[in-house]
Amino acid sequence: MRERIEKANQQALERMFAAEPVLVDVRPAGEAMAGLEDRMVLHAGPPIAWERMCGPLRGAIAGAAVFEGWADDLEAAADLAASGAIAFHPNHHFDAVGPMTGITTRSMPVMVVENRTFGNRAYCTLNEGLGKVMRFGGNDTEVLDRLRWLADALGPALAKALAVAGGLPLKGIVARGLSMGDEMHQRNVACTSLFLREISPALARAAGDPKSLASVLEFIADNDQFFLNIAMALGKAITDPVRGIEGSTIVTAMSRNGTDFGIRVSGTGDDWFTAPVEMPNGLYFPGYTEEDANPDMGDSTIVETVGLGGFAMAAAPAVAGFVGAGSAADAANYTHTMYEITAGRNPDWTLPSLDFAGAPTGIDIRKVLETGIAPTINTGIAHREPGVGQVGAGIVKAPMACFVRALEAFAAAMGVT
Repeated sequence: MRERIEKANQQALERMFAAEPVLVDVRPAGEAMAGLEDRMVLHAGPPIAWERMCGPLRGAIAGAAVFEGWADDLEAAADLAASGAIAFHPNHHFDAVGPMTGITTRSMPVMVVENRTFGNRAYCTLNEGLGKVMRFGGNDTEVLDRLRWLADALGPALAKALAVAGGLPLKGIVARGLSMGDEMHQRNVACTSLFLREISPALARAAGDPKSLASVLEFIADNDQFFLNIAMALGKAITDPVRGIEGSTIVTAMSRNGTDFGIRVSGTGDDWFTAPVEMPNGLYFPGYTEEDANPDMGDSTIVETVGLGGFAMAAAPAVAGFVGAGSAADAANYTHTMYEITAGRNPDWTLPSLDFAGAPTGIDIRKVLETGIAPTINTGIAHREPGVGQVGAGIVKAPMACFVRALEAFAAAMGVT
């Protein structure tokens, strides 16, 4: 049994390391993603009904309904959602991911990342920037106007540029970002800059007029977290070919919706194993405290699933203070601890501060339970009420109950009683 599992896990790692994710397009979600229909909202985390949704998720859904023209105002949108007239599904069920609330609807532009080794594609919406945004539950006129600009201006500009460039390989950008202080979850300063440098010539060649080009360049340059959504689509493109390997105990998805935390495991296919999500520990913006915070949420934990984010914190000592992790030495210790629950080290993504050791990759549910060490996740913190937005940033642990349930199901699938 042990040999079967180790062989399956080695196959999972080989697929992850062999991946070649390339950003190839930006298209409206309804065009890019099969099965995404009208009056359908995709959200972060495992499946959840309206009655159990947290405040930010409800607020974002109401805003999306107004954005799509399904309702005239937020109150009518909330009534529509509560009536059952809108279908809710996890992003992961459509080969997609989304940060925080993770809202995806047909008119929203999504980035398309193709894993050219295996031929699969993954999708993620464009990053809205900082402040009051839909991913943190924002839903007012400012938020909706920005979404319209993303759909009408930024999305088409990036699509034209990517066509001119023939796609943009991403693994090398991540490797350089790790050497420049990013961990790809709470810190994307280097990778956003590298992305902008790579795409700018193609943007200029494809631009219709200088004013439009300037607004696109300015938006990306002013948004240090722009690369986060690209990294998320990259992570999803890498993990999807790992799904369904018989005998593998490697985690293929971690995600949360503000109420539940869920994981998927390779050897148990697309089943979700859930537990109540935990509250982040972190630092709050002036004027806010833990009393204002919502429990953790978002599909962005896909980056930890491939060895980035909290698993690569040793590469980003600057992020340690921002998320309340402590010192640079503490950041390195988080990464050292994650080596104890992973199956391998990524030879392409190395960490300079650890003598260029590969990032810890491939969460093994057996090791999580044997050691009692839960995956560490870097995260933003949203206000618990809809419409407010981000109030801080911190660190959260995946709940152990998810791994207990996953291992029990895995054992049953392997014929162990």
